[in-house]
Amino acid sequence: MQSIFGTDGIRGRFNEEITYSLAYKVGYALGSTLENKNPILIGRDTRISGDILLQAITQGINESGKKFINLGICPTPAIPFLIKQENLSSGIMISASHNPPEYNGIKIFDHNGQKINKYFENKIQKLIEELNQNIEAPTKVIPQNTNKDLIDVYINSLIQTMGGENLSGLKIILDTCYGSATTCAKQIFQSLGADVRVINNSKNGLKINMNCGSTNLEPLKKALRENPADMGFSFDGDADRVIGIDSKGHVLDGDHILFLWGKELMEQKNLTNNLLISTQMANLGFEKAWNKIGGILYRTDVGDKYVHDAIKEKRAVLGGEQSGHILSKINNFSGDGILTALQISKYCKKKNINLNDWLKSSFKPYPQTLSNINLDFNIKKLNPKTKILIDQTIENFQALYSDNCRVFIRPSGTEPLIRVLVEAKNYEEVNSLSSEITNKLFLEINKIIN
Repeated sequence: MQSIFGTDGIRGRFNEEITYSLAYKVGYALGSTLENKNPILIGRDTRISGDILLQAITQGINESGKKFINLGICPTPAIPFLIKQENLSSGIMISASHNPPEYNGIKIFDHNGQKINKYFENKIQKLIEELNQNIEAPTKVIPQNTNKDLIDVYINSLIQTMGGENLSGLKIILDTCYGSATTCAKQIFQSLGADVRVINNSKNGLKINMNCGSTNLEPLKKALRENPADMGFSFDGDADRVIGIDSKGHVLDGDHILFLWGKELMEQKNLTNNLLISTQMANLGFEKAWNKIGGILYRTDVGDKYVHDAIKEKRAVLGGEQSGHILSKINNFSGDGILTALQISKYCKKKNINLNDWLKSSFKPYPQTLSNINLDFNIKKLNPKTKILIDQTIENFQALYSDNCRVFIRPSGTEPLIRVLVEAKNYEEVNSLSSEITNKLFLEINKIIN
């Protein structure tokens, strides 16, 4: 059996890769693995399939002899925070993050609020393989009681990270993308005194991430044009990522957030070894500008768990991904889009600078394009020999073009795609090379498969 775990937990299309039976087994295996008898915390995003997967997981946990607390719809970072705060045994978030509505996923956290390591994943996988019977889904979903007090604990913790600062005088637009941020983002910003307008703010699992949120910034840009504001923030489905937009429509992605936030920490002498942690996707312009002011950028594989591991290993205090997944010391390195948006807003208020001017002091990005090669097969389910051939082909392409540009190619950890990043000094070169590489690679992969 291939590993069911990808770059961020278990992910796939509901009723295909993510089934009731699998979710039950995950709940049972997690409960059976834990020595700690304290409850397991469970949350979910707004996806329609969340209810049935919640029932499956809780059924499995009950039959393992363990107890659970249902947080209901919540941001993913609420789970790790509350595990630590309430001394719980572990946690599960039912979410497919930035993926479309037909996807869902299961993210598992340990008793420290950290995403489980490979050893823990293997233990759960082994137990799942031993449970070889298929568990049938019930005809009716039974509603689960939710603990609403705990979400207030999480909300208050975010407000406290502001250290008594407020956001009065700032006009901010939020795109909660019909997902987890709908539960609390507006309330938090308003309680801090900001003048807040929110778009896509209903808990609609059929619309989550659809033409909105951190993967599609057009609705937020349109809202800023029609109702001018100081800045806007766009979250993904489970609110662990955020992308900002300034008053002129310029994008504040994860690279810019790391550069600007990192520079503030550097000036305060609070940035260990002037070190930032990011991934292979980070813009070369970011790296060069950061090096120029005396900083060090350490790159990892793509995935927040790799960033987290490097942060711990290097004793860094800030890291993240271009996609807007930012890990900071403030909340024990749990990616939290709302927390990140609050920190950016706080710096603008304290520095008495608008985001547009602050962003001008950031780096100039190298032209970069990210293309997807759609696959009609699951790359994780290929036989080892075929997978090795595809990996070798990808390596050959990266080496072949490395003299002219920076090329980074990787299979997606969550969707049937191969992602091709091309970066060069001008847009014409980037677009030409990107088109050439994706077309040739698509043909080569099809030759291998067929």
